[in-house]
Amino acid sequence: MSFVDGKNPNNVMGGLKATINNPKVSDEAKESAKERLNEMAESGYGRKEATPDLNDNRVVGGYKATLHNDRVSDEAKSHAREMIDAAGVSEDSQSRSYTTEGEEHENHVLGGYKGTLKNPNVSESAKEHAREVLDSHDAL
Repeated sequence: MSFVDGKNPNNVMGGLKATINNPKVSDEAKESAKERLNEMAESGYGRKEATPDLNDNRVVGGYKATLHNDRVSDEAKSHAREMIDAAGVSEDSQSRSYTTEGEEHENHVLGGYKGTLKNPNVSESAKEHAREVLDSHDAL
């Protein structure tokens, strides 16, 4: 394709996507950019060889953002849900934060022990027990 000769196809595709989303660009130019982007996609440009690292919080965070973005298609949201499920994370409905199964519970328990240490109404023996638990988890 002549429009990518000598240019990085990923940069070209990024420019086309920016054109499509730019409110100052004419409808005709946006349509042309969509056509060129589709041509590139059909030719195999922009395909990623590697799969995303689902252990990376930023990757999971990106999928989480996809779920809550009104401008994203239902198909993209469905894919994001599949990737989040594949990563083994669950959504905490109140905070909308994602944690691995069990990690959330452990964090709450350790947080309770930390609160025990700062609470003036708790006995010294209870504080000592909390210190022992936190020391065993290296959570101090």
